[in-house]
Amino acid sequence: MSATHSHRPTTKVVHKAFKSKKATKGALRDQAKGKVPNERRKTPHQQIMSKIDRRNQAKQRQITKHKEHQKEASIFMGRDGAPRIVAVIPLCVDGDVSAAIRSLNASLDIESEVPDSHFRVSVDRFKQKLQYVPVNRDLSTCMDASRVADFVIFVLSAETEVDPLGELIIRSIENQGMSTLFTVVQGLDKVQPAKTRSDVVKSLASFMTHFHPGQEKIYSLDARQECSNLMRSLCSTTPKGIHWRDQRPWMLVDEVQWPSADTEPTVLTGVIRGKGLKADRLVHVGEWGTFQIEKITAAPISRKRKDETMAVDGAEEERILEVPAEDQDDLAELAPEEAVMDDVNDLDEDMEPGAPTTKKGVLLDDHHYFSEDEPERYEAPKKVPRGTSTYQAKWILDDVSDSESEYDEEMQDVQEESAPARPEDGIEGLAGREPTEAAMSEYPRSEGFAELNEEDDAAQLAAYRSKKKQDEAEADREFPDEIELHPHVLARERLAKYRGLKSLRTSPWNKEEDRPYQPEEWNRLLQVSDYTSSRNRALREALVGGVAPGTRVHVHVKGVPAELQKSYNASQPLTLFGLLRHENKKTVVNFDIIHKDDYEHSIKSKEELIMQCGPRRYVINPLFSGTGNTENNVHKYYRYLHPGDAATATFVGHLTWGSVPTLFFKRVKPQQDEDGPSLPLQLVATGTSRGPSTSRVIAKRAILTGHPYHIHKKIVTVRYMFFNRGDVEWFKALPLWTKRGRSGYIKEPLGTHGYFKANFDGGINPQDSIGVSLYKRVWPRDATPLTGPLLEAGAVAGQSDAMEEDIQ
Repeated sequence: MSATHSHRPTTKVVHKAFKSKKATKGALRDQAKGKVPNERRKTPHQQIMSKIDRRNQAKQRQITKHKEHQKEASIFMGRDGAPRIVAVIPLCVDGDVSAAIRSLNASLDIESEVPDSHFRVSVDRFKQKLQYVPVNRDLSTCMDASRVADFVIFVLSAETEVDPLGELIIRSIENQGMSTLFTVVQGLDKVQPAKTRSDVVKSLASFMTHFHPGQEKIYSLDARQECSNLMRSLCSTTPKGIHWRDQRPWMLVDEVQWPSADTEPTVLTGVIRGKGLKADRLVHVGEWGTFQIEKITAAPISRKRKDETMAVDGAEEERILEVPAEDQDDLAELAPEEAVMDDVNDLDEDMEPGAPTTKKGVLLDDHHYFSEDEPERYEAPKKVPRGTSTYQAKWILDDVSDSESEYDEEMQDVQEESAPARPEDGIEGLAGREPTEAAMSEYPRSEGFAELNEEDDAAQLAAYRSKKKQDEAEADREFPDEIELHPHVLARERLAKYRGLKSLRTSPWNKEEDRPYQPEEWNRLLQVSDYTSSRNRALREALVGGVAPGTRVHVHVKGVPAELQKSYNASQPLTLFGLLRHENKKTVVNFDIIHKDDYEHSIKSKEELIMQCGPRRYVINPLFSGTGNTENNVHKYYRYLHPGDAATATFVGHLTWGSVPTLFFKRVKPQQDEDGPSLPLQLVATGTSRGPSTSRVIAKRAILTGHPYHIHKKIVTVRYMFFNRGDVEWFKALPLWTKRGRSGYIKEPLGTHGYFKANFDGGINPQDSIGVSLYKRVWPRDATPLTGPLLEAGAVAGQSDAMEEDIQ
């Protein structure tokens, strides 16, 4: 057998793979095999940066940050620098503010008298000036002092606990905005035995960290070294400031020069802080009000000798720094009547409040159904093809499917802040259609309808409603917005201003129907179409121009009433705040409001509250409504703000640009408890200012509920919702809903006592409640400025007409 032999093929050539210097993204992805790099992709500049360049870049950032820090602290530097304002606030009954200031000054060997009003002290060791603002235990005075202070010092006692008034002062100052805080304790040396003093300090520190977590250090005024350390911190620390305050010019008034004649201006002297003060803008002075500036003149401080105190050099010639121009803001709060006269005349005759109407049914969305000369029958909504009109497409909303549409995905971001929809809100809160079953109904059937006599019907109605009687606030929690009609009152007359909505969040709101009922001055309010751009423009305008911060000036204010001179108290701090453009105009203002957990009771809408927003205080009767954004800008009205709830408070007041902290107080009747009598004023809620809007609709809902009398599959006989046949015919177009998510419509009235037959999309439980939702627009009320202190002895809030609910 011969062996076979084969040679290696010489014609087949295997080439080497091409090695590309620039691989494609796909090749790099295949090469990585799913591995993800840990570090972020660097830019070409970062890749080639050397160690020396990186070190230089870090040094440049450090230098820039140091320059910004020096710029913030430069207002306190130099011989004519602004003093550091220190507010000393006692929290206990035995707190001695004068002794606390003397202890701080004695630690640096500063000899100075402590008057009742604010005064300056020169600290030569640190080349700084301090301006003490001693206050007593008055809520208004403490809040005014802390509002313009660079540093706030709380004075505690080693022997006496903080009473309810002290806690109210702490919470109020904290919520209105506060700069750098320090805490001191008095009388620590009197605590015996001495070994328990550290426990007292720990207890006080624990108390303060409950309100301010950063307050871990408590300075003792009996220790000279700790007082010296506190003085060093006051002179070297840069105050963190208050954001809303630093966006505006402000000033602590050192001196008031009253005019000798009514035509002369009142001169307020002080150091400008914050932004530059402009003569064209208005100023708000304490509780006096808002005024115009006649001129701003310089008020420099000169020294006669090196060892003498500072004094104003009145011999210098008056140097005018700024005078108002033609662009000066006026004091008008509303637009002139001529500006809206044409709009008022455009009202149609049929829109007059007492004009006769020929409508046959209630307004549903933007249409009066059953008002045309057509048979009054119900037409089931049908799916329409593409290309149909807007009016026809609205009927598609009655077809509720379980699948999500593209429209729902687009509106998801708009509705994410709102509460979940309920059956009474419209089609969003209804359950899906019940699947068709061949089995018999589990609910009892009805052979026929037999109308009861009036006595039996009235007795059954009284028994039905007696089960739901309870406290009004608790009833609002369990049965929100439900009302009960008297059998002898026509629903179409009592609810004449109400309308129906298929969906509270998406259905259009016909504003023409509201024009006869809107307030007289509604069209004269300030209209802000684009709040964001208008706010940014007003804030940018305050950045440039005006008298520079840190300048001591005389502000000549026009139109100050002469009777204010009698009530002026020099021992209480007087503040001046410059208003931004349009901040004196009235509009419909909105505030986010959160109910405080410390206040156990519910707050009724339209109830009288005291509000502080920035430098201004008002007496308001706010309307509470839902938060978030909706497609149709319609928000549900809340009758009560329950503990722990959040809402939007709306009223007519002065415009405030930006997010400014807001406090809501309520006058209550003092009650005797274990710790003694309670305060006649309580902090019930806090909030933040939001963008104003006159187009935001607050819709008050009224729910009429009925009881299923007879059930036959999906056809139900309903009673106790209406009490005469005419009301059933009038509200026939409104969609029905149940607490368990079923939807239906009125098929036909039965008898003369308001019974009617309804058709639903599923079986109805006999224990279920059938309802119909009606809405009307409510208008916010005007706010009035607060006169006098916040906390008055014996101030008790009485029942007012504003607290009563008006269905009409």
